[in-house]
Amino acid sequence: MKSFSPMDPEFVADPYPTYHRLRAEDPVHHSPLGFWVLTRYEDVSAVLRDARFIKEPLAALVAARFGVEVPRGVGLSMLDRDPPDHTRLRSLVSKAFTPRVVEGLRPRIQQIVDGLIDRAQAAGSMDLIEEFAYPIPVNVICEMMGVPVEDHERFKGWSLDIARGLDSVLLPPDSEVPRRSAAARHAISDYFRELIAERRASPRGDLLSALIAAEEAADKLNEEELLATCILILIAGHETTVNLIGNGVLALLRHPDELRRLRQTPALITSAVEELLRYDGPVQRTARVASVDATIGGRTIRKGDMVMPFIGAADRDPAQFPDPDRLDLARVDNRHIAFGWGIHFCLGAPLARIEGQIAIDTLVRRLPGLALVAEHPEYRQSLTLRGLKTLPIKF
Repeated sequence: MKSFSPMDPEFVADPYPTYHRLRAEDPVHHSPLGFWVLTRYEDVSAVLRDARFIKEPLAALVAARFGVEVPRGVGLSMLDRDPPDHTRLRSLVSKAFTPRVVEGLRPRIQQIVDGLIDRAQAAGSMDLIEEFAYPIPVNVICEMMGVPVEDHERFKGWSLDIARGLDSVLLPPDSEVPRRSAAARHAISDYFRELIAERRASPRGDLLSALIAAEEAADKLNEEELLATCILILIAGHETTVNLIGNGVLALLRHPDELRRLRQTPALITSAVEELLRYDGPVQRTARVASVDATIGGRTIRKGDMVMPFIGAADRDPAQFPDPDRLDLARVDNRHIAFGWGIHFCLGAPLARIEGQIAIDTLVRRLPGLALVAEHPEYRQSLTLRGLKTLPIKF
């Protein structure tokens, strides 16, 4: 079998043919990079639900690969913890992202989306990523947290470097990515330390003030966990939604019949967003470490081995999704795992869904004649988060 290279530019541009080949020829694939690659829906979903596959050793494994110490704050957010710490940290922020709370944000999200389209209409064209997909979730998460929206340009570069750091285990040991990611994490931590000091003096009715109150209670989270949680919410609160909107609009523009279908039947928007998440999801892979010896697909996974479930591959598995490479906005029984599964199921899924629904529905409704300016837009250099660097469109 031809070797699987996650750094191949062709794979970054379109990973799905490689996923199909791996699933058919070597579905539990041991990479020369030192981890197991899972591409079947059955295996991926099983590992995501299996308490034997854990998160906490990951930071140390990556640090050892690059011969560095684990950067301060890395591995302390709920995303990188196992129970009981994961349970404790997740409970602190879960109430801010319930479907009921998020539904109350709908008018504000609609206002932001309409304002961005108003500004773009006169020009007749825009970069969908920079001028639309990025500002929507950034404005929403900043307002929820109490982070000044005008600071978003300050943390934009930090966010990109931290997100790129998610790829560290896939990169050569001499890569500068982990060091840039660590530097960005230090910079954004300093930013939040200043903001936290301000909120301690003058609390507000925002999520940041609520987290500070929990930290001051002493038994819920410590200062480093507070910083890690703030960074996670801010970055996760917009990075993946930008990609959901960008990837989703690109898929629609490449499937004009489905775009026309959505225009003619706006009520399809809910199932449309679910299908766009399945078809070209913003998160392509995750990672776990086996805490005991285990068997997956007839292969023995040893205690301490890293396992990489490829979500993007699972969501194109023909054993789960009939005709998986076909975009079908009315697909039924669409149990995709774009938001993960198990205890680490995306906390912000209700918010991402509503942002995606409002953004795509309004764009399709208000901008007739939507078309690509470039047939092959450039993808970001990221192997974990699949998204476009730019997406020029005209209307």
